[in-house]
Amino acid sequence: MTIQELIEFCQPLSTFGEPPEKMGKLCQDSRSVQSGDVFIAVRGIKSDGHHFIGEAIQKKAGLIICEEPLDTAGKPFTLIVQNTRQLLGPLAQKMAGNPFESLITIGITGTNGKTTVATLVWQILTRIGKKASLLGTVEKRINTQIQKSRLTTADPIELAEDMKEIVEAGSQYLVMEVSSHALDQERIRGIRFDVAAFTNLSHDHLDYHRSMSEYAIAKKKLFNGLHSKSWAITNTDDEKGEWMADSTPAKVLSFSFEGKGLFNASVLESDAAGLKLEVDGTVFKTPLVGRFNAYNAVQALLICTALGLEGAEVANILKECSGAPGRMERVNPAARVNIEPAVFVDYAHTPNALENVADTLKKLKKRGEKLVIIFGCGGDRDKTKRPEMAHIAEKFADRVVVTSDNPRTEDPEAIIRDIFTGFTRPEKVTAITSRKEAIETVIAQSGTKSIILIAGKGHETYQEIHGERFHFDDREIARKALEARNGHPKNSEVA
Repeated sequence: MTIQELIEFCQPLSTFGEPPEKMGKLCQDSRSVQSGDVFIAVRGIKSDGHHFIGEAIQKKAGLIICEEPLDTAGKPFTLIVQNTRQLLGPLAQKMAGNPFESLITIGITGTNGKTTVATLVWQILTRIGKKASLLGTVEKRINTQIQKSRLTTADPIELAEDMKEIVEAGSQYLVMEVSSHALDQERIRGIRFDVAAFTNLSHDHLDYHRSMSEYAIAKKKLFNGLHSKSWAITNTDDEKGEWMADSTPAKVLSFSFEGKGLFNASVLESDAAGLKLEVDGTVFKTPLVGRFNAYNAVQALLICTALGLEGAEVANILKECSGAPGRMERVNPAARVNIEPAVFVDYAHTPNALENVADTLKKLKKRGEKLVIIFGCGGDRDKTKRPEMAHIAEKFADRVVVTSDNPRTEDPEAIIRDIFTGFTRPEKVTAITSRKEAIETVIAQSGTKSIILIAGKGHETYQEIHGERFHFDDREIARKALEARNGHPKNSEVA
């Protein structure tokens, strides 16, 4: 991209200074600026990039894009534009060579299920022989190469660079999780989506969006931004499902387990081995468990159908797709059920997600089995859901243990006290602040007729305390606790 092309693309209100002969990379973080780079000042939620223009200049930025005129004496070439946030996404794509033009892009949004649906779609495409990449909460997959993921949806510059790498790796498809934060902050602006899917909407992120209405409006932006040749897949059993796609220019495929969709689905069988489902006459199996995973599996099937894949072939492949790590992931094999409790790890960190998982496991219980739930709530996040989580855990579990999640900068014991306000029988609930100790204690004390749910962190391999991240994986701790338990066969049946 030349300087002149950049100017024409940005359509500035005014310019100051002399254009440089060449330019470096695009940056919105002044700390990453190097000599000759383009620094774009974006107004954020917690900070304003305009306050860091001076730092970018000190680091010898060759060009500044901002919304306010600068003291031009000795300053680099500057473009004054109307809105840097709205410009950033399209500009990042343009400077990366518009990689979205070479991809069939699928975007999935909703409170719960995004990761599982995205992973299932990626697994289906890969097993069918398509080159597909995945960008989401748990990980990035450039074809089959795994990279760590920092955010559900990255910032526009990182996203454009990822998409460029994906194109260069030969991918034809990109499956993306799209968060409400990303939609509200225009992070996906400039990307053309061929398919968009809505899973559901429930209480979450109200520390950011302030109301459920604002939260829903942010999600709806994905569908309002589709084009006439794209597809919108929506779950009309959710009260916002029909509304989510009511003004989209895209073609709409709705589905329902309650007879309210263009495609109607039903659960034929459900047990610990998985699900048997039917969608308008197509019957298929999946190893995923629970009604909420029935929605995820059907949505993945319809997404792939919208992409032009043969429904029967997709249905046959779904029986081999395991979904996302940390989403109702069984830590120990079902074959060991007779000698140790069944232990599941799940990312459920919202009231709706915890209710879905807890309800599923309660329904899977056999006579004499008990359900134990270990959970906590994250610090520096929506405090209103803490007592709600307590109420749900108490409703479904035979035993509840409250512990730390990611306390971040909050006092873990203060978070636990907030959670305890939601219990009707707090004297029957155990509080163990150390998450490691909580997991070890429950597994050591639980008999073989126990189902243990460790909720809240799922796939995460860290715990964030006082602003620092320490290695911590619920699955690792649980496996070690199971090994230690098996070395001591006389375990008490507390659970």
